[in-house]
Amino acid sequence: MRYSECDQQGVVFNGQYLFFYDVAITELFRERVGPYQEMVDGGHDLVVAEARIRFVEGARFDEELDIALPVEHLGTTSMIIRPEFRVGERLIADGEVRHVFVDPATLRKTPMPDRVRAALG
Repeated sequence: MRYSECDQQGVVFNGQYLFFYDVAITELFRERVGPYQEMVDGGHDLVVAEARIRFVEGARFDEELDIALPVEHLGTTSMIIRPEFRVGERLIADGEVRHVFVDPATLRKTPMPDRVRAALG
């Protein structure tokens, strides 16, 4: 963890975890689905509908945080990911994030693209 991500107690500030999650899911899509912009250009975007993080233990300055993104559920227009944040074997935080696929022009719900379902299933 970088110094600027820590609070006065020397632990990672709680608000950083959703930022870390966003970076991790961007990399997940890049690896499994392809460039995110291609999905948007094809008429599908992804928004967060719900996010819950449970804090177990604080990560500290200069520790390396690993983030696992198990896909819990692939619905018609939504998906649920259960992130796990770890330092080594220590569970730092976990949670649940529900995303909804939307049309980027109207922001109305739209079915998940087949290629995304295949890549994440």
